[in-house]
Amino acid sequence: MVAFSIPGQSWLVAERDSCGVGLIADRLGRPTHRLLSLALKALECVEHRGGCSADRDSGDGAGVLTAIPWQILAADIPGIDPDRCCVGMVFLPQDPEKQALCRAVAERVAQEEGLSVVGWRVVPCNPDVLGVQARENLPQIEQVVFTGGNDRSAYLTRRRIKLEIERLYPQWQEEFYIASLASRTIVYKGMVRSVVLDQFYLDLQNPAFVTPFAVYHRRFSTNTMPKWHLAQPMRLLGHNGEINTLLGNINWFKAREGGLAHPVWGERFQDLCPILKENESDSANLDHVFELLVESGRSPLEALMILVPEAYRNQPDLADKPEIVDFYDFYSGIQEPWDGPALLAFSDGKIVGALLDRNGLRPARYTITTDDLLIVSSEAGSIVLPEEQIVEKGRLGPGQTIAVDLERQQILKNWEIKQTIAGKHPYGQWLRQHRYNLAPQPFHSHNSLDQERLLTYQTAFGYTLEDVDMVIEAMAESGKEPVFVWGMIPPWLFCPSAPVCSTTTLSNALPR
Repeated sequence: MVAFSIPGQSWLVAERDSCGVGLIADRLGRPTHRLLSLALKALECVEHRGGCSADRDSGDGAGVLTAIPWQILAADIPGIDPDRCCVGMVFLPQDPEKQALCRAVAERVAQEEGLSVVGWRVVPCNPDVLGVQARENLPQIEQVVFTGGNDRSAYLTRRRIKLEIERLYPQWQEEFYIASLASRTIVYKGMVRSVVLDQFYLDLQNPAFVTPFAVYHRRFSTNTMPKWHLAQPMRLLGHNGEINTLLGNINWFKAREGGLAHPVWGERFQDLCPILKENESDSANLDHVFELLVESGRSPLEALMILVPEAYRNQPDLADKPEIVDFYDFYSGIQEPWDGPALLAFSDGKIVGALLDRNGLRPARYTITTDDLLIVSSEAGSIVLPEEQIVEKGRLGPGQTIAVDLERQQILKNWEIKQTIAGKHPYGQWLRQHRYNLAPQPFHSHNSLDQERLLTYQTAFGYTLEDVDMVIEAMAESGKEPVFVWGMIPPWLFCPSAPVCSTTTLSNALPR
């Protein structure tokens, strides 16, 4: 017997986890059922990137983000005008009485926001294909159609409905969820394996379901337990992220939430906050911030350049593109990077694209075909194509992006996207006018604070013993930010019995 081995490190060439993500978009914006079928087939090919419950049948989550299937909805709800309507995909409680109360709240809030209810539709589903755990937690899935207003009013309505349900019926908040509410996009998702998504949602098998794009996602749960509402895609994106920076991302944003302001919202921010939820996943929280930026007037591409910037300092490729560096510099003082190894596929119904974060630790392969399809996936070969149909193929590198503008019928590449966005405003001029540069100061030869006062300040500003020992001292010694790998992390971080001085213990040590 001859033993065969795969060359290279096993974690690099053999392991497959951390979510399957991808998209398919028609450059010309032609809606077809074939495109949806291709996306569902690609979704099946990334099943191994997801997880299952102990019943081996209840998936961590799978779903698709597509254009709204107006023809299907109009067959069940008369009076739909696609130019004036928005559609909500709603997960309701299992109890019929609770369902009625939730519908009543949704309709009342929508009316207060200037929207009128056209009708409700029970989404055709087949629970027999679900695993035991998924079936036990299966919500009542319905679609609601509103008319009047725009995507911004739909966004306000959705946020207010959720907050009102939490206020009136706080014990139901895990049972009620609006997966999407928009005028161009809709999300079909759930605690299913990839292969049964279209067997569960019968709409996806209907030839009348046509779309010019689809974002698909197979989830591998990390920092949360599998739940119906945490399946992906979220409302704007499918995210292949990581948990090691989750708390940092959330805390940085919460620190800025009190100062949020924008002319389009005025006094309405109280109807949007809190933006983030502590019991949700990293992907869900990123989607909340992304959606806020988009509904505030940013394009999806600009919003993601702000949220997920590339490593732009001292980058040779940016030596002749100072406007892009100025853009990143300007926003570095406004929004901290949403960090963590990440591949994002996203769409607002007008732009469809994919972005790899600055670490570049998630694969993202793309293909452009002779029939004007852009295919991006976390897995090579998700869609099998004859070589003669391939115009271009490649992979996204760290910080790179690619997109399709469905309205202008263009495929947009990395530098074209970034130069266009960075050239909209004179960011370099703004920096020179308004940024203050502090001159380096000499080191003190003696301590200016006693130990008790130093401890008070460290606690007030969130420093832990780990920060002081591993970051501050290292910066003082070397004059640069420290770089660590797992092998350098001291063993006491992993030893529950070892004494660890956290922020909490520092607080407890302060004088009362």
